[in-house]
Amino acid sequence: MTEHAEYTDHHGPEGPAIRGTVVVVPGRGETRDTYTRLGRRLAADAYRVRVVDAVRLDADDPAGSLTRFGAQVGEAVAGTAGPDGVARPVVLVGADTGAVAVAVLLGSGESAAADAVVLAGLPARTATSADRDDELDVRTFCPAHRPPPTAHRSTLSGGSGFRRGALDEPVPEALLTAAYESEAEVPALILTGDADPLADRDALTRTAKSPPRARLSIVRDAHHDVLNDMQHRSVAAEIVTFLEALRNELVLLVTVESTAW
Repeated sequence: MTEHAEYTDHHGPEGPAIRGTVVVVPGRGETRDTYTRLGRRLAADAYRVRVVDAVRLDADDPAGSLTRFGAQVGEAVAGTAGPDGVARPVVLVGADTGAVAVAVLLGSGESAAADAVVLAGLPARTATSADRDDELDVRTFCPAHRPPPTAHRSTLSGGSGFRRGALDEPVPEALLTAAYESEAEVPALILTGDADPLADRDALTRTAKSPPRARLSIVRDAHHDVLNDMQHRSVAAEIVTFLEALRNELVLLVTVESTAW
């Protein structure tokens, strides 16, 4: 792992060629450190993973927010395959407001920087209490008694820069609407927890039917931080499956022919 001013870089193992670039965009209250575990896991499969700072969405300047975010993504993607090259496919993974920004960016036609997207924990038009324990319950089921980095809850409460109360910050209405109405042409994997109190399942289902190549995956018992909750291993595996299928023209490499469970 290498720290840069603009992003945190997770390198894959020596030897295998880089299979692609994954840029992770945190959401409200999160930092780059929130996604260290995910970054390491995807990098272990020979993907170059770069985690940028959480996106800032300005309700008074949504267009400017999008422009600044596009520049942020461009900086993160540059040089992933050497000084002048980009390791493709390039996949943007957004969580919470990061997912909003990614969806709007791609839906606006600024898709040259990305070949696919993962939208995790897209928020609905609801808020949660800023109470410390309530916010942790909204974010994760991950048990508090396990030490970091095993327990996401411990990571959030352990002074890693996590900003409490951030889920109370409203998402700019114009950007949220644009995210749900996005018809980006690139393949999209939409992830949501079935116990996420901030999710709008009906809206997500409608959104998943709009882009020509979208897939909605529901994570059983997961809360809002679906990339980091107790099911993080299965979620990472779902993302890797998506990445590998993307390299194979969205044809799954493993299919089930017969099963008794």
